[in-house]
Amino acid sequence: MKTIVLEQPFKFKLTDTTAPTEPPPGHALVRVHRVGVCGTDLHGYAGRQPFFSYPRILGHELGVEVVAIHATSDTPNLKSLAPGDYCSVEPYLTCGKCIACRHGTSNCCTSLQCLGVHTDGGMREYITLPLPKLHKSAKLTLEQLALVETLCIGAHAVHRSGIETNNNDEFVLVIGAGPIGLSVIEFARLAVDPSKLIVMDINPQRLAFCKQQYGLTHLLYADLKPLQTLLDITNGELPTLVFDATGNARSMMTAFEYVSHGGRLVYVGLVQGEITFSDPHLHRREITLMGSRNATAREFHRTIDLIERGQINTDAWITHRAPCDAMIEPFATWIKPETGAIKAMITF
Repeated sequence: MKTIVLEQPFKFKLTDTTAPTEPPPGHALVRVHRVGVCGTDLHGYAGRQPFFSYPRILGHELGVEVVAIHATSDTPNLKSLAPGDYCSVEPYLTCGKCIACRHGTSNCCTSLQCLGVHTDGGMREYITLPLPKLHKSAKLTLEQLALVETLCIGAHAVHRSGIETNNNDEFVLVIGAGPIGLSVIEFARLAVDPSKLIVMDINPQRLAFCKQQYGLTHLLYADLKPLQTLLDITNGELPTLVFDATGNARSMMTAFEYVSHGGRLVYVGLVQGEITFSDPHLHRREITLMGSRNATAREFHRTIDLIERGQINTDAWITHRAPCDAMIEPFATWIKPETGAIKAMITF
């Protein structure tokens, strides 16, 4: 089967590997049709991804078709799946036994293995996956299903922030309008008045996308010392909720300045390095600091439902496409801001 291997930073190889023929108990054999390219993939390609080793088969944003199922009597998801079903993949392989899994937060399982990061992913024609990690839809296209995981990252961050139950007097700031920031925006806009949603980025193209796609008016260019503008927008009080989706240490540390007294700061992006902050500043404002990692099955169910009902429109998300046997050369360009890439999609 066709397989794309990242042998080392900046070096892909298209090769043939042996396809799996039968799934183990509790698993399904699936045909990979679409692979979304994530910031995690781009960072791995550039050698900047934590928890990463080479060689590695990338790919965890997957639109797949079920080929065969090997169920057991106690297999979860048994009755809802059949060969031919189109599915999104929840790419987080978890133990089911640790304190996080027992408490319903399997997204941060102590031994979590994410496809395409800790273990080989989906940039290949076939892969076997645990049945509970497949989330089917009879309505969504394979490209839409490949977008679900990215959207779930934002869904989980917004759920974790508490915005869904505390939105009466919220100004919300999202820093970073790349794919992860956009996924946060998709769910934040469902919880607050769009006039109270603020987006900040250093890329004018991304800000223009937010205006065109979501009709937002509070769009700030990060290099223009935005603190005073934030004070003006929020009547001198600053946002009560700030999401940083940049994966940039400087931005993540500066984000503390933008949080109101009694507010919350959620780190959605990941950086390979140290984050420092002023403890008196944290205490004086009693800021709640949260990390948000991955997503859970709850977010997959909700996201698929929202796309099916038209409350999330994915039409503008995919800006670049390439077949698997012609993606190696353009992949390097997708990192560059000037290409305007929101989401690239690889076809197998």
